[in-house]
Amino acid sequence: MEKTNAMRILERVGAAYRVHAYAGGALSGTEVAAALGEDAARVFKTLVTVAAPRRYYVFVIPAAAELDLKKAAKAAGEKAVEMLPQKQLFPLTGYVHGGCSPLGMKKAFPTFVHASAAGQVIFFSGGKVGVQIEAAYEDLAKAIGCTLCDLIR
Repeated sequence: MEKTNAMRILERVGAAYRVHAYAGGALSGTEVAAALGEDAARVFKTLVTVAAPRRYYVFVIPAAAELDLKKAAKAAGEKAVEMLPQKQLFPLTGYVHGGCSPLGMKKAFPTFVHASAAGQVIFFSGGKVGVQIEAAYEDLAKAIGCTLCDLIR
């Protein structure tokens, strides 16, 4: 499998990781967990939000969970955030829907990860549809400097 930017970034910080592939295109987070045969609590999805004017934030939460926009805004120190429209995802991040990784976006954005990832080995997008990376949360944090917090309903 061809290395993605996400994999290169993990290697740059000396992180151990495993790559998992699945078929089926851009699936929901819970469908990805099922395709991998993994607990949805260990499979995380990457969501990009925007606060006015044009301030962007990345949130990484368990696949079956829903982002609480009020908690997300509070974590980011904003009055409010909203989900980035899907048509803006690729131009902003370089990633398509279903393949958005918290690692290797065109620009580094403040990133927040749900607290349940602490001390865990989690799965997150490898930067391509059909590719997931399995790595320790601590290695992800070392690679992107994210913040742990409560983000879900």
